[in-house]
Amino acid sequence: QVQLVESGGGLVQPGGSLRLSCAASGFAFSWYPMSWYRQAPGKERELVATISIFGSTTNYVDSVKGRFTISRDNAKSTVYLEMNSLKPEDTAMYFCKADRGEGYWGQGTQVTVSS
Repeated sequence: QVQLVESGGGLVQPGGSLRLSCAASGFAFSWYPMSWYRQAPGKERELVATISIFGSTTNYVDSVKGRFTISRDNAKSTVYLEMNSLKPEDTAMYFCKADRGEGYWGQGTQVTVSS
């Protein structure tokens, strides 16, 4: 059974930091590029960051470049998203995805940036 379980979301003040984790099971994690997406209320789901199979290549949406870092640990079948200098506009539900073909989605973790 394929599972992607996100954790680490929460309420944080502007300028703060959070680290999201996504633990995968039930498929060959190390064969999949992994991505983080986010969806704010009333908006379409947006690709935030992607990491290649061995972690050698990463890509980010312009709005998070220099603030967010995606990483992975294939031995632990886990992908991370380190988020620094958070802004209110980063508020969204964050989802991880095993991003090959149709791929696999997690259930999401809520990030709220507010004072």
